[in-house]
Amino acid sequence: MCEFCHQHGEGKKWYLQAKNYSDDLLSDVRRRKFIENFISHPEELATTAQSFDRLAKAPSFIRSVVSRLITRKMKKKHFGQVVPIEEVEEIFGFLNSIARMDCICRHSILGKENRYCYGISLAPDGGTLAEILRGVDKSFYSGPDTKGLEALTKEEAVSAFHEHEKEGLCHTVWTFHSPFIGGICNCDRADCLAMRSTVTEGVPVMFRGEYVAEVDAEECSGCRQCMRVCQFGAINYSASDKKAVIDKRWCYGCGVCRSACNKNAIKLDDRSKVPVAAALW
Repeated sequence: MCEFCHQHGEGKKWYLQAKNYSDDLLSDVRRRKFIENFISHPEELATTAQSFDRLAKAPSFIRSVVSRLITRKMKKKHFGQVVPIEEVEEIFGFLNSIARMDCICRHSILGKENRYCYGISLAPDGGTLAEILRGVDKSFYSGPDTKGLEALTKEEAVSAFHEHEKEGLCHTVWTFHSPFIGGICNCDRADCLAMRSTVTEGVPVMFRGEYVAEVDAEECSGCRQCMRVCQFGAINYSASDKKAVIDKRWCYGCGVCRSACNKNAIKLDDRSKVPVAAALW
């Protein structure tokens, strides 16, 4: 299990522990200020993207040191983890509020609304998190070109996530000063700064999932549709066998590849039982 499971989940999957979604954690002034600043200043994310471009040009030793420092800082403040659709549904099962909103990461990079982010709470009507979001700069979530906070039922949210999965988007839970989880997003490597940081730039700000995908060669038709939706470059194609092959060292266990497979030839295995990937987070 990842280190957050040991620190915040008592040896169980930390993101399935209701206590980590509790409104009580929002009584922390530091955490509230962080959320307010995060939402109020999307331009800072654009600056971060530019910083990654500069870091990529730095010597390897400098990149390595800076990467470790950034990851350590982000684990305390705003860190994510990949979760498969089944566990997204399990999380929705114990929540009392789900609100779809503009993705601040994509907003800062693309300059337009993309409603792939979901604010979540154990409290009704969005709880304290919704109060904080509504209290910050109205131009981002409530401006003339946005839909603001859009309350969804659990059934509507699950349906939306299945649609996101068809788009090839990877589901991720996010902390706001760990261990408080205030959002679930749907990421891709093209437009999501967090995934770009982790996968492309080699500066991890999210953990791999607790699973690793496996292809059943007997069932695989070799259509390569799974390759099309893999955000992590973990799926290859064997020209000799005419089959898809998953490199478990690169797999993040999101399970999105399963939605593209018409033969149901892909399953998720427990990461801890896959020797080559068990220690990779």
